[in-house]
Amino acid sequence: MSTLLQLADILTQRQLTIATAESCTGGSLSSLLTSQSGSSNYFDRGSVTYSNQSKIDMLGVLKETLDEFGAVSEQTAEQMASGVIAQAQTDISVSITGIAGPSGGSQAKPVGMVCFGFCLLGSCFTSTQQFSGDRTQVINASVEFALTTLINELSS
Repeated sequence: MSTLLQLADILTQRQLTIATAESCTGGSLSSLLTSQSGSSNYFDRGSVTYSNQSKIDMLGVLKETLDEFGAVSEQTAEQMASGVIAQAQTDISVSITGIAGPSGGSQAKPVGMVCFGFCLLGSCFTSTQQFSGDRTQVINASVEFALTTLINELSS
């Protein structure tokens, strides 16, 4: 069974709802989550907040966080996840912010670096991953990581 079907099954069985906040994946996670019939039972909303200003305006990310840590940071990812779950009042939220490439990387934050924020049932945590490949591969790996992490967390 695919990770999408596994997660959809868990969300449906447990009657949980989810919202997403995406930057470098440009809505790919939201699109995948809504590609299944019946997804309206668990999917509330997805925000694509590509610019720093949209992260501030739409998700409540603090300008100070962006100034100090940057858009690609666990601090920003956590505020994105917290912001969208507060708005949506869902059980779960996921945020993804990173550098999909091929440009935009630096020594400190190379292409393929992606930060995730997860809020599940009242608890939030973050993760940073380094993916390789071209832009599409980094986006796909980010979406798959988010799905797998949610399945693991909800199954434990």
